[in-house]
Amino acid sequence: VQLQASGGGLVQAGGFLRLSCAVSGRTFSNYGMGWFRQAPGKEREFVATIDWSGSTTYYSDSVKGRFTISRDNAKKLVYLQMNSLKLEDTAVYYCAGRILSSGSSSRNEYHYWGQGTQVTVSS
Repeated sequence: VQLQASGGGLVQAGGFLRLSCAVSGRTFSNYGMGWFRQAPGKEREFVATIDWSGSTTYYSDSVKGRFTISRDNAKKLVYLQMNSLKLEDTAVYYCAGRILSSGSSSRNEYHYWGQGTQVTVSS
């Protein structure tokens, strides 16, 4: 299984970006998926997660109400729509997959990781 994140870039505060994560592997629809991020000098932190069906999502308090995670199982894609971006959202964003169908906020519960995409929010 391989994960490929894309869609990062430079955006002004208050703007928006949509990240995508393309997943290879026939059993993608069975995986819980998540987005994490890592800012310079900080540990990788949880952002959002979604279950196999897309019906259950969960967000960190810092992004709740601004970010939306979704998935398209037919296309094997996971999205992270990021609105009202703040300076503190600047980080490398990683998508992750786990072999269980539920989502998880714990990075230790994921089995597959993408390479990351840089998001930089400027003032």
